[in-house]
Parts: sequence; structure tokens; C-alpha cells
Amino acid sequence: MFDRDLKAALDPFNILLTDRQYEQIYVFTTLLIETNKVMNLTAITEPKEIAVKHMADSLSCYDKTYFPKGAAVLDLGTGAGFPGIPLAILRPDLHVTFFDSLQKRLIFLKTVVSKIGISNAAFIHGRAEDEAHRAEYREQFDVVTSRAVARLNILTEWALPYVRIGGVFAALKGAQYEEELTEASSAISILGGTVAEIRPVHLIGIEDKRAALYIKKDRTSPKKYPRKPKIAAKNPL
Repeated sequence: MFDRDLKAALDPFNILLTDRQYEQIYVFTTLLIETNKVMNLTAITEPKEIAVKHMADSLSCYDKTYFPKGAAVLDLGTGAGFPGIPLAILRPDLHVTFFDSLQKRLIFLKTVVSKIGISNAAFIHGRAEDEAHRAEYREQFDVVTSRAVARLNILTEWALPYVRIGGVFAALKGAQYEEELTEASSAISILGGTVAEIRPVHLIGIEDKRAALYIKKDRTSPKKYPRKPKIAAKNPL
């Protein structure tokens, strides 16, 4: 039943999974539901809804054009592992780093990675505005992904400093994505990016608007960014 629901949810994106990948996603889903009973990971707990609203939504940002072979991917504000875990399952060659401010979420994800056999995973515990100033992370990733973390103008200031020149920031956004893009136009330019593509996303059985936004990194981000949250909030780009 779960495999059937997931297949139907992925069909619009022309994503085909192997039996092994279906099994991995099922195990991830089971761990998510069980762990959510003792830890607040998601408000979505029905398997069919998880298949559509978490798994398919996460993979809606996938395009081999933006995810080159062996790419280093940073999943910023990964939370319960979205979109990072589904992407790592779909593309085992990716080197995915899961970044979150809560250690207990990362402990959960380490369990998931171990149980389903993802080998190219790393973990960062910290705050985006701090770790972006560390040489080992700054402009070191081919792709930075983010889903349901913050408004795009703030998110851009956090994300683009991690993207290497020529790489891309892939943001999964909801119904206000057009308004957010307009609001973030200055931040995108200042941080060295340009909007490469705006791809509307339609999930099966869901009417609301959403989109995958691809922001290409053309120039080095100024060293002073990202700023501390209070400063950024008072003076948004």
C-alpha cells in the first residue's frame, strides 16, 4: 500500500525507484512514525500523507542538471531529514551533509542513515549564521537544499555562503513563493546569486501552490554575510 501511494506521488516527477529504494523509504517512514511518538519531528503521521507531503515533496526538487554526479549536498535545517534523506536514497552517489540546530534530530538521522545503509552522510550541529564563516564549510557545497525553514530573503543569506561558485541553492517553497522571490531579489544579488529556474510543483491530491526555486551561485558571497539573526531581522537585505 505504501509503495503504491509513493509510486503514484512520484509519477508526476518521472522518478522511478528500485525495490531497494522503496524498502529504504519504508524503513525511514517507520522510524519517523515511531520516533515521533517520543520526539516532535513531524505533524504528518499517516503513511500515505508522508509519501506525498514529505517524500514526494522532497524529491520534487531533484533534477540531475542541478545534482551532478558525486555532488556535495548540504541539507540546511534538515529537521526530520527532508529533503536530504530521500535525495540520498534516490542518489547514493551524493555526499549529503545534514545540518540542524538540534542535536536530538541529528541523533535520529544518524540512526536512520545506519538502518537504511546510507554511506555518504555527514552531520553538522550548529547555527547556519555561525558555521557559514568556517573555512571548511564556506563555499564548499555543490548544492544546498532547504525546505520549510525561513522566508527566502533570510534563507538566502544563510544558504548562499555555503554554495560554491557554479553551484546551486535549491529551495522548496510554499504558496507565497512568488512574493518571497520578489522580497529576496536584493539578497540573492548581494550574496552572489541569480535565479536560474522557478519550477512550480504539484503534489497529487493537493491543491495549494508550491515551487522548487533554483538559485545559481555566480560570485563569491561577501565575507560579512550571513549576519547575526537580530542584525539581519532589523536590516533585511
